[in-house]
Amino acid sequence: MHSKTPVSAIPRFDAVDALRGLAIVWMTAFHFFFDLNQFGYIKQDFYRDPLWTWQRTLILSLFLFCAGVGQAIAVNQGQSWPRFWHRWARVMGCALLVTAGSWWMYPQSFIYFGVLQGMALMLIIARLTAGWGRWLWLLGAIAIGLKFLAVDILETAAMSTLADALNTAQFNWLGLVTRKPITEDYVPVLPWLGVMWWGVAAGNWLTKTGVGRLSWQLPVPSRPLATLGRWSLSYYMLHQPVLIGVLMALAWLSK
Repeated sequence: MHSKTPVSAIPRFDAVDALRGLAIVWMTAFHFFFDLNQFGYIKQDFYRDPLWTWQRTLILSLFLFCAGVGQAIAVNQGQSWPRFWHRWARVMGCALLVTAGSWWMYPQSFIYFGVLQGMALMLIIARLTAGWGRWLWLLGAIAIGLKFLAVDILETAAMSTLADALNTAQFNWLGLVTRKPITEDYVPVLPWLGVMWWGVAAGNWLTKTGVGRLSWQLPVPSRPLATLGRWSLSYYMLHQPVLIGVLMALAWLSK
């Protein structure tokens, strides 16, 4: 009978944590400028200007890719389903808090399927499909491509009824929409599951053929990124309240 590996004995890989930490730093800078815009200190179009929309896409891609890599590593290290559900419950709990908080701040555009809500669903899919090997590269490409192909088809007059149904809140979490819903954060299954699937595929490949790359010793200046990456969920939940609180205090002091 095989003994179960203690959670504390399962190694972490600094390179993966540092990549997640880099995404966190970039996200913080992005949200800082977003908040400056909200408070009227700058004037930018975060919803249409490619300077900001492409940054959001890249930041989100880094997070989801790292989540996929992490899920592959966990599966290859023998993570049990109870341990998975324990970690998943933390993500889901935080997602519910984000929904509640955003409803309080933005009742007309609150977050009902943002990054944490999307990750909660996609992590289950990633866990169930982690053993599909190289097929995940193809499935990732299909998931990303299907989003754009479906939109072209749904925009035709013959598909207008189906398009209207898929644009509703009951189904727009799938991502097959012809118009973006009014919400402060929107991370639907398609195309973003494709990015997580690529992360799982990369994680599988690295754990089976290139563990040495994962165990690479980081240069000393970049090690704080790894530390930050280990606390990504806690940091994510705290950084915006802190940023907004600081800006509100500054606005009050400048009166």
